[in-house]
Amino acid sequence: MSYRAESTTDPGWVPRCPPVTAVPDAETSGWAARAELLDDVQQFLERFIAYPSPETATAHALWIVHAHLIEAFENSPRLAFLSPEPGSGKSRCLELTEALVPRPVLSVNASVAYIFRKISDEAGLPTLLMDEIDTVFGRGKADNNEDLRGLLNSGYRKGATAGRAAVRGREVVTEEWPSFCAVALAGLNQLPDTLMTRSVVIPMKRRRPGQRVQPYRRRVNGTAAAELRDRLADFAADVRVGVAEAWPDLPKGIEDRDADIWEPLLSVADAAGGHWPVTARAAAVFMVAKAKEKPATLGIQLLGDIRAVLGDLDRMTTADLLEELHGLENAPWRSIRGEPIDPRFLARTLTKYEIPTNNTIRTEAGTAKGYRRRDFADAFERYLHPETPVTPVTPSGIGEGGQSGQCHPRDQSETYIDTEILNSEGSILSKGLVGGPPSVPPRIGNRGNRGLGARVSASGPAPALTSDSGPDRDGRR
Repeated sequence: MSYRAESTTDPGWVPRCPPVTAVPDAETSGWAARAELLDDVQQFLERFIAYPSPETATAHALWIVHAHLIEAFENSPRLAFLSPEPGSGKSRCLELTEALVPRPVLSVNASVAYIFRKISDEAGLPTLLMDEIDTVFGRGKADNNEDLRGLLNSGYRKGATAGRAAVRGREVVTEEWPSFCAVALAGLNQLPDTLMTRSVVIPMKRRRPGQRVQPYRRRVNGTAAAELRDRLADFAADVRVGVAEAWPDLPKGIEDRDADIWEPLLSVADAAGGHWPVTARAAAVFMVAKAKEKPATLGIQLLGDIRAVLGDLDRMTTADLLEELHGLENAPWRSIRGEPIDPRFLARTLTKYEIPTNNTIRTEAGTAKGYRRRDFADAFERYLHPETPVTPVTPSGIGEGGQSGQCHPRDQSETYIDTEILNSEGSILSKGLVGGPPSVPPRIGNRGNRGLGARVSASGPAPALTSDSGPDRDGRR
């Protein structure tokens, strides 16, 4: 099937894509049918879930497909639906996920022993879905659930096990319990950092007045969900061997842990073909950039503010530096535990970053204790982002074959990142929109994404986030 766009007349919304109507297309078969299946999954999800952005809907759909191919991957990213307040759709996200993934195990407060035994089930790896995860890892509770945190952390990588001692009669024996499986979590606020860095995080929000989604009822919509799940199982059987051997190209800037997270999802997109290799990489660039916007630690915030107040100066006395820091309106330095920061706090914090703190510097007024800019260079480079502002723009459309009837409101309080997907020669294949109708990415096959990447628009020429042509982080090409 191919799709024909229809118009919409709701003036209060900016549609992510126009509503669509299926029309017969004699050429739709093979690769096009695979891309259409992923389109159907995403459209089904968007009927019932108000996502914070189109890219998060794409990530959710890809994660569901990855759960059907879990044995083919070395890593399985955790999927985390988090929100600051109840009533934001997190449980609905898990409910829809449960309907589409293989062997779902939905739990609110399962014991670690139960989970280990479910993972070892001879019927196959489960897809573990844990709601109200904040009751497990909330304030003051994380220390009491180290076993579960260890299971969720280690199970991110294939072949991971957890060692336990068991008593057999009079003998104490060691046992190795496998922990690798697909895991989706939902809860309030943040997860422990070790889990956050292993997760595709979807920050759910309450719907705005007038923002509409359909109610999901299992007895009404369950049949359609089951049909999609069966089609996904057939898709997984067709592509499992190819996916297991694939090494997807990654946009530049997605590396280390981010690469581990997105490799399985991009492999799924490449196996689907159509617009999905382009769409998935645009979503990866967007969501990795958003993840890096999480609140900084106090130490990193101090480094950033010191870089700001130093400006072009090559040195500054401790007294002047503290005065400048105290004067920053939106910074906490005037009241840390009720007192302004002092030279001791400054030295204690900066020592962690191996910054010399007992310098005597020469100024026009004489000599005094202070700091030299060159002593911060290594910490600035390692812990702070380059000083390049990102221009707020509207989210890009999903393009041909991936239309959805859900509309996403224009929200000036959020920062969206416009993306361009380039081929190996640097020609633009797809560009996100600032306005107007959605862009139409080209259809490309499973192996057609070699050299694809994305770049982030910023003021001035944007740094290209295209895939490197050289070896990747493991030395592979």
